[in-house]
Amino acid sequence: MTAAASATYAFFASAARNLETLLAEELRGLGLADAKETRAGVRFSGSLADAYRALIWSRVASRVLLPLAEFDAPDADTLYACVRDIDWAAHLAPGRTLAVHLDAVRSGIGHGHYGALKVKDAIVDQFRELGLERPDVDTRRPDLGLRCQLFRDHATLSLDLSGDPLHRRGWRVQEVAAPLKENLAAAVLLRAGWSEIAAAGGALLDPMCGGGSLPIEAALMAADIAPGLLRTELDVHWGCTGWLGHDAPAWDALLAEARDRRAAGLARLAKRGLHIRGSDHDPRVAHAAQANAKHAGLAGHVHFERRELADCTPVAGETHGLVVTNPPYGERLGANEGDTSELPALYATLGAVLRGRFDGWRAAVLTGNPELGKVMGLRAKRFHTLYNGPIECRLLHFEISPEAHVSDRPRPLPPAERGPGAEMLANRLRKNQKALAKWLRAEGITCYRLYDADLPEYALAVDVYGSADSQTPERRFVHAQEYAAPADVDPKAARRRLREAIGVIGEVLAVPEQDMFFKVRQRQRGAAQYERLGQTGRFHAVAEDGLRLLVNFEDYLDTGLFLDHRDTRRLVRELAHGRHVLNLFCYTGSASVHAAAGGARSTTSVDMSRTYLDWAQRNLALNGASGRDHQLIQADCLDWLANARAYRGRFGLIFLDPPTFSSSKRMRGTFDVQRDHVALIQGALDLLAPDGELIFSTNRRRFRLDAEALDPAGALEISDISLATIPRDFARNPHIHQCWRLRRRA
Repeated sequence: MTAAASATYAFFASAARNLETLLAEELRGLGLADAKETRAGVRFSGSLADAYRALIWSRVASRVLLPLAEFDAPDADTLYACVRDIDWAAHLAPGRTLAVHLDAVRSGIGHGHYGALKVKDAIVDQFRELGLERPDVDTRRPDLGLRCQLFRDHATLSLDLSGDPLHRRGWRVQEVAAPLKENLAAAVLLRAGWSEIAAAGGALLDPMCGGGSLPIEAALMAADIAPGLLRTELDVHWGCTGWLGHDAPAWDALLAEARDRRAAGLARLAKRGLHIRGSDHDPRVAHAAQANAKHAGLAGHVHFERRELADCTPVAGETHGLVVTNPPYGERLGANEGDTSELPALYATLGAVLRGRFDGWRAAVLTGNPELGKVMGLRAKRFHTLYNGPIECRLLHFEISPEAHVSDRPRPLPPAERGPGAEMLANRLRKNQKALAKWLRAEGITCYRLYDADLPEYALAVDVYGSADSQTPERRFVHAQEYAAPADVDPKAARRRLREAIGVIGEVLAVPEQDMFFKVRQRQRGAAQYERLGQTGRFHAVAEDGLRLLVNFEDYLDTGLFLDHRDTRRLVRELAHGRHVLNLFCYTGSASVHAAAGGARSTTSVDMSRTYLDWAQRNLALNGASGRDHQLIQADCLDWLANARAYRGRFGLIFLDPPTFSSSKRMRGTFDVQRDHVALIQGALDLLAPDGELIFSTNRRRFRLDAEALDPAGALEISDISLATIPRDFARNPHIHQCWRLRRRA
């Protein structure tokens, strides 16, 4: 053994944000007793063999670095001079390759690429002066990789012993969308207690497995397989092996030990019959995960299959274990904003599956939108904050038991248990009902908003829907949505007020409990109102302006009929006579029904969701509008507009009410109404008849119509009709939507 190999060094293992503590625990478990967490990683000391053990066995670390020098470098010339003072011939053989990566924060050298060039130049110039063959740059597989951290003009120059980042285990041969990094997957499993569960014979299931990161990493842990061993055998680049100070005997000995432990671990895993499974609704994804597992040497030890989330269940021999998953979290924005990403439905289904089939198990759910976790119907026992790239996530931990279940429907609080605020709410409901009564009768309105967080303590929106069933014409339904309380409000107090409100609403409106429906309306990022929450399939016909429209109070966040668009639908009906009408992003087709009732020559309704097109077809048929004159088209509206040449100049009226944001899996890319509205409206105008009109509406609160970009030649009449289309029952919330009327100038 050389003196360098037996020397004691100071090392730094980097980690993703919030994983420093976990990495320090892991390294101490590997025998590195002095491992101490610090900013962005862990410092430890030891021999090269100790660093190699961290490289080969750490499941959490991002890199392992060997600091070579620290110095002040306020400018590029000083950086160059200090780097040149290091004896590089002791680290790199002549004619070999190097790569330099530099990060600068609050330093005089603000450009990382420029700083990296100065470091490289200093090394190359030193070799030239010594009459040695200069090293070349190889950014992919260099013999010597250097990383320089500049913070407030202080530089730390380190040898990167890792080479490729340590999360690149080498087993991922088939990629899927948004894969979970291997070291983050390992961190999730460690935080979820998988090692202890596996030791006790528990099973593991990831019901939304994607490329298989969680089950594969779980199998590597259960079989005592070093992640670095896979890298070596799958030819992932190491940074230490081309360094002149490399201790090859120590390296080879550790790899041999890892091979022995793997053989023994796989034999134990097979003997115990531990179940490690993953499933996905997409057969291509499940196939990719299986291919990745085979490449990791885990064929026969971890199993993947195509299976719908709703069909997931323990299999024979699984009595306890861990359900761990990283569901999609999407972009969400809020009320009446979004389309068909179905995220709340996904989380609700996950919760129902856990509650109904995995009693006695643990569950760990990593999500970038913890508000979605609230629809699961389970109380999280604890959580950890982790980062998936730049996205702040919560790892929610559940113990699946009857005590962990959250009642899906809050029970009304009896009058004797209510506080004084309940009577204030009752009085406000009566006052609003009285104020609207005459107007409702005169307008023939039976579906309306009665209350919209008028009292801050009772933050609900309460809508009343009158039945259109001839057998029960007096029947009314209440659809109430609670606006989620801020984080600083005591959840127990908020729950109590909700139960008070439920009792008061039922009594004041004389509506039986079975006709009252409650949901929580989160102010979220991304698609919201089209999300499926249940599977009841119960529809009710309600009346609007002599028409019958189907609503669903249980299966979706919204009912299928946006009450704030009532006057907009009336305008569509008024303008539709004798015209061909196009309804883009048609949702449940209520505007198409109004257009047909107004005497439209034809209606064409376009939406990406088959579910909502079927709903629209039922609405049209319920009002006698069916056949060839009422066409329904399933398509991405943006793609359809781009290819709708046959419809050019056809439509006398176009109703355009797009989502605020969409990242649906059926779309190519994303849609943002503020960013994309000009191109969208211009595409729709291409289909407008010369004397036609376009109604554009959006529920984005801070939306600004770019009239200059939309109409640079001044060829359009653009009228803001927002206030004219806000119904009286929504007057307290005049920003609930914006609406414009566009037509070509004569």
